[in-house]
Amino acid sequence: MVYSSRRDLEKLCTGIFSGLGLPNDEAEDSAKILVAADARGIGSHGLARIRRYADGIKTGRIGAGITPTVLRETPVSLVLDAEGGMGLSLGKRSMEKVIDMAAAHGVGICSIRNSNHFGIAGYYAEMAARRDMIGIAMTNTAALGVPTFAREAMFGTNPIAFAVPGMDKDLFSLDMATTTVTRGKIEVAAREGTSIPPGWAVGPDGRTTIDAARLLEDMLYKRGGGLLPLGGEGIAGAGYKGYGLAVMVDILCAVSSGGVFGGAVMDTEMTSARVCHFFMALRLDLFRDPEDFKKDISRMLEELRSLTPAEGARRVYYAGLREREAEARCEQEGVPLTDEVWKTLRETAAGLGVALPPVRMETYRHD
Repeated sequence: MVYSSRRDLEKLCTGIFSGLGLPNDEAEDSAKILVAADARGIGSHGLARIRRYADGIKTGRIGAGITPTVLRETPVSLVLDAEGGMGLSLGKRSMEKVIDMAAAHGVGICSIRNSNHFGIAGYYAEMAARRDMIGIAMTNTAALGVPTFAREAMFGTNPIAFAVPGMDKDLFSLDMATTTVTRGKIEVAAREGTSIPPGWAVGPDGRTTIDAARLLEDMLYKRGGGLLPLGGEGIAGAGYKGYGLAVMVDILCAVSSGGVFGGAVMDTEMTSARVCHFFMALRLDLFRDPEDFKKDISRMLEELRSLTPAEGARRVYYAGLREREAEARCEQEGVPLTDEVWKTLRETAAGLGVALPPVRMETYRHD
């Protein structure tokens, strides 16, 4: 495992994106969001994806310095065509506009079509939470999820993020895929040469598969099969609920913006699909006094933290707690990256003449 400081990795990533042609502000914003994923322990959406972004920019699939087209606008809502711009920086700028609308009018909403992968959805929801608002962020993705009882993929991992503040930087931050797992976890298993657990995905016959590499290939070439919806195979685990949530995300992100949805959202070997996003912010004082609201959130989170752990479990978590603690560790120990991810960063940086930061090699300590 390779460890480097968060600031150094942000500088490295900024240098890579700038070298690829992104304007400096886009490069910096994109780097911060990407490194945040690794700092929170979400390596599937972090710097492991740098080559995919690089390929997208080099091929023109991801545009640099793009100004989105405003399709519709009101004091509380905005619909944009991203024109193929960088999803990471676009997501940040769009959430800032949503927060400004909510600050002025109580609520702000934005849907976006024709964008690119925007990293971890929770980053954007938390932007609103840090401004005493409820934050919501969603995106559709390439069709990887197989509806209950089907064989073909017809919806993406379609994540939903929801964040709300408590007192003293307390934060409830839910960031979840609507499939049982994300494709990133399948990619990690394929890189490590390990099998995936039964119940994560099905093959072209609609039956459970544990072959990560074959699954990725089948999904890429549309041979059938894919990830299972949250809840798993069939109806015993209520997989139809994850299926329904995934379709809901597609409606809010894609149908609302006039974008591409369902099975038409497809990746290529070189880069990710053009996708759609949805952002929303709600001011706390729409409901009650913000301080009282936050006090009750903190009380709720403390009650959850104080629950007696199940036998064999060390403690009880709530959404976002593990990620906050991982970030705190990274401030002291550095951000951990696998050897393979570090190799990709080295090669990408070398090709652009970007200097590497100091790192240290250690055995990864996973809590």
